[in-house]
Amino acid sequence: MLNKIILMGRLTRDPELRRTGSGTAVTSFSLAVDRDFKSQSGEKETDFIDVVAWRSTAEFVSKYFTKGRMAVVEGRLQIRDWTDKDGGKRRSAEVVADNVYFGDSKRDGAGDYGAPPAYGMPAPSRSAAPAGDFAEIGEEDGELPF
Repeated sequence: MLNKIILMGRLTRDPELRRTGSGTAVTSFSLAVDRDFKSQSGEKETDFIDVVAWRSTAEFVSKYFTKGRMAVVEGRLQIRDWTDKDGGKRRSAEVVADNVYFGDSKRDGAGDYGAPPAYGMPAPSRSAAPAGDFAEIGEEDGELPF
């Protein structure tokens, strides 16, 4: 069985970081995702998709993402059945995010080092040599540096 979703869109609101009773971080947000085709009237249509992230991914999203920011979400579709306050049976679909990446390269003119590129990926080194320049690798320990 396979349940894998990858979405790219803009946050429609700031993420809301909350904690469960046991202290587990959870955040929810919504993505506005444009469809690849136009409607019969010639207009682009947009889907608004609810996303939930847990633990360190939730903390990452709430720290680095805000309304309007482009995000790439990798996760799975989850359907939840629930009962509303009037006793009616309801059903909701949401994406449970496994990984969230930045979908835009820079934020408000900030440099490449304003935030890490994605949860779980190392930030680029600030001491890297400028493009086109190469540094010699010493042979002190005889091992490659990566």
